[in-house]
Amino acid sequence: MQHKVLTIKYMFIIFGSLFLLLISGCASQKTKNQTTNNNDQLEPINRISFGLNETLDEYILHPIATGYAKYTPEIYKTAITNFFDNLETPNIITNSFLQGDFQNGFSSTSRFLVNSTIGIAGLLDPATCMGIKKHYTDVGQTLAKLGISRGSYLQVPISGANTVRNSPNIATSILLDPTTYLNSTVLLPLTTLKIINARSNILPATNIRDEAAIDLYNFTREVYLQKRIKFIEGVDEPMQRYEDIFDIAPDDSILSLE
Repeated sequence: MQHKVLTIKYMFIIFGSLFLLLISGCASQKTKNQTTNNNDQLEPINRISFGLNETLDEYILHPIATGYAKYTPEIYKTAITNFFDNLETPNIITNSFLQGDFQNGFSSTSRFLVNSTIGIAGLLDPATCMGIKKHYTDVGQTLAKLGISRGSYLQVPISGANTVRNSPNIATSILLDPTTYLNSTVLLPLTTLKIINARSNILPATNIRDEAAIDLYNFTREVYLQKRIKFIEGVDEPMQRYEDIFDIAPDDSILSLE
């Protein structure tokens, strides 16, 4: 059973990567013939994917996450969030070293070891109390440092907002997550909990978005791209938590998306 689950995951990664390569190729070709301010050459496809994601959220994820947020004690939600944040650290460590950022690479390694042991598998965050701050980075920033352009905006099914350059981060996040290689009887419940907990964490932000935005697709795209620009330029943290997408001042809307 475990082998089947891992096989499905690897197939998802492979076919997902091929899909992203295909659409990025289409986007690159279209860019040669047309320049757009928002760099969303795949908007028709993206809007379909966005609609599917919103439907899935409206009828399944949002109701479950709302109940989870209402009935789960805050101390448990914090511990669960810490646990899954800790599991993302190997991806951060890898990209830090790939960027030649040895200081943050070693710091993130220390943080991972401390929280995985003293912090009881990451449920607690003693590393922060010890002054070992969390460092954020991802594949998109690594590729940006190599001079690779951002490419088109993407709305990836289930995953959500992304760009061609940052899309490989989906695969590396899975492959470098230690829980990927657990027995399926543990892996499936953990994955379910991760999704529900993540959706629960962004309920306030998405509620504000739903009330404030006239066009949800445009709003999500433009704020996401602006946040990515700030992150790549090193003046802001990435959207490690999805609620950061909507943490933007009105004046920021005039930022260039080039």
